[in-house]
Amino acid sequence: MTTLSEIFTTDRPVVSIEVFPPKTEKGDLALFKMLDCLTQYKPQFVSCTYGAGGSVRTRTIDLCQQIQQRYNIPTTAHLTCVGSTRDEIIELLKDAKAAGIQNIMALRGDAPEGAESFETVSDGLSYADELVQLINENFPEIGMGVAAYPEKHTEAADLETDLQNLKRKIDAGADVAFTQLFFVNDNFYRFREMYQQAGCKIPLVPGIMPITEFARIKRITAMCGAIFPDELAAKLEAVQDDKEAQMEIGVNHAIAQCQDLLNQGAPGIHFYALNKSQACQQILEALNL
Repeated sequence: MTTLSEIFTTDRPVVSIEVFPPKTEKGDLALFKMLDCLTQYKPQFVSCTYGAGGSVRTRTIDLCQQIQQRYNIPTTAHLTCVGSTRDEIIELLKDAKAAGIQNIMALRGDAPEGAESFETVSDGLSYADELVQLINENFPEIGMGVAAYPEKHTEAADLETDLQNLKRKIDAGADVAFTQLFFVNDNFYRFREMYQQAGCKIPLVPGIMPITEFARIKRITAMCGAIFPDELAAKLEAVQDDKEAQMEIGVNHAIAQCQDLLNQGAPGIHFYALNKSQACQQILEALNL
């Protein structure tokens, strides 16, 4: 398999798909049916999210291993600081390495459900840059992705402060930065300019979540703070009782977004697929990458 830094040496745009570990056997079947479809478009890697607590942590590693074996595509396993000591994180990394996983998405992680804020456990880590440093010191051969926030993390005082947080992750050894979902390309370009002026040199990859349902995307943007343009919201609100029309509007917006981003030099597109294939399939068909 291949590390992220090697993947991003290509001249062609890098397409990646993000999935989450299903909680049921039926969900597993649906996920692999989705991947059967989307892997035909030759994404350069698939990333899998990570749950706070319980068995989901090992599920992420297991799922990444299955995807690599089934599709011969590199994977990136998400790893957070939530609820884990340094030793537990190192053990998880050993498990990932033993499973043949060469890439980690290093994240602080959100507070567990029911908690008001993130809390560091005893002998744990408080920030993503500490996790990047821990991985780099103990597993320097592992490729590392980190999160970037073109419209600011909800907990950051301002965009400049948030950018300095990202720079610490990069300086600690990250290979690629992937943005949170956004719907206004100008906000990405403004952030990219700040990113470059701050001396950040690793690839900055836009993250795109195709809209398939207005109510769902409203919940997601409310949680993550992504700016939702009024004009797009009005179009979707006008057809809120028509799911097919909502998807058509969402897919067309994502196609236009992606085409513009690639025309403006984005190194690739990271799709937040929500374990569904139809919207991403239509977008990839239109982009013809």
